[in-house]
Amino acid sequence: MSTSNKSNLNSAAKDALYNFKMEAAKEVGVNLKQGYNGDLTSRQAGSVGGQMVKKMIMHAENTLASNPNSVINTSVPTSTNNGGQQQQQY
Repeated sequence: MSTSNKSNLNSAAKDALYNFKMEAAKEVGVNLKQGYNGDLTSRQAGSVGGQMVKKMIMHAENTLASNPNSVINTSVPTSTNNGGQQQQQY
């Protein structure tokens, strides 16, 4: 993949994540502004992140319910100090 394509994918992913965060913030009543939001309380910031996680879990559950044969990658990156093994399966 060329550098230009990677850059476009990264930009699209960043935009999608930003929109997702703004949607989650709106749903929990937190007013996020573009750029720095350091004036948020921990409770407000946590409620936005929690709403994002809740929505991601709901999406995963719905995907699995509609396609039980779909595969979720359960490998977790681990340190290479385990005999050269790169990933551990759970």
